[in-house]
Amino acid sequence: MDVLFEYEWIRTIAYYSVSLLALILFLAIFEIVTSYRNWYEIKNGNIAVALATGGKIFGMANIFRHSIEHSDSLLTMLGWGVLGFLLLLFSYFMFEFLTPSFKVDEEIQRDNRAVGFIAMIISVGLSYVIGASIIGR
Repeated sequence: MDVLFEYEWIRTIAYYSVSLLALILFLAIFEIVTSYRNWYEIKNGNIAVALATGGKIFGMANIFRHSIEHSDSLLTMLGWGVLGFLLLLFSYFMFEFLTPSFKVDEEIQRDNRAVGFIAMIISVGLSYVIGASIIGR
């Protein structure tokens, strides 16, 4: 396998494929933990859900970007990506916990764009913190 990874285009396809599959899995997990159905709400024009989901996608992609840059193997890259996902998931629960005056999921489902925007910014912002903390090589 190491011989194949000497070719940059094969390495690129491998990192892309693993990252994409992990992103799909992570989005499915987010779908389970939210009280609304992301893709149903997006299909029906819910901008708040689109913002929050877009932030999760961007956040995970940013974490994988850093994990690819600082890893010397697919397994190490995936490990950092999983840790980053768990930290983003934890942040999602903390956002809900730190806003006792309203339920984040309910507000996003009601298309409260302010809450959806803040959820997006939290995911994107913390992905930079998580990405910056990834060390390797």
